[in-house]
Amino acid sequence: MKHYPLITLFCAMLLVAAAVSCTKHEVEVKPVEIKPIHITIDVNVKVDKALDDFFGDIDEAVKKE
Repeated sequence: MKHYPLITLFCAMLLVAAAVSCTKHEVEVKPVEIKPIHITIDVNVKVDKALDDFFGDIDEAVKKE
């Protein structure tokens, strides 16, 4: 009769382990919003100014001749 408390304790531990292991998890994935970055305006202005300076020197050299 000494084995019954040990078996009862073991069954109780199995029941608790089974109850704890039955969990449900949900993860919500929200869509990521990507907004445009307007960089091209600044770059184009710098390139246009550099090209004007470059071709301006050539135009002046042609006019002098």
